[in-house]
Amino acid sequence: MSDPKRVIADQKGRDAEAEAAQWLMQQGWQVIAQRVKTKLGEIDLIAKKPGICGFFEVKWRKRSADLTDAIDERRLARVAAAVELVAYDYAETTDDLTIDVLLLAPGARPRHIPNAWMP
Repeated sequence: MSDPKRVIADQKGRDAEAEAAQWLMQQGWQVIAQRVKTKLGEIDLIAKKPGICGFFEVKWRKRSADLTDAIDERRLARVAAAVELVAYDYAETTDDLTIDVLLLAPGARPRHIPNAWMP
């Protein structure tokens, strides 16, 4: 990654994921994996609560107004495809699975969209 803009964007993404992980823990989630890469896409965070295994897409924008367009069906479909490949490496057979989105911007509370992907 020699492109300075790409390096900065990657660091912002990592910072947002760390912030999202902290927020999830404050909400009672146990973060069990970060940046899980598969051949079909990447899962930013995987976290558990009793009976639930959550797969989280994290989006960060400079302005909270820009968060509305941060996630779309195509991006969520990639996350869902990745989840299908690894879900049972992380979830118990009795767990409910959820694909959620966390939207972050400076000065704004994180916006959690539970069950953002429901095929």
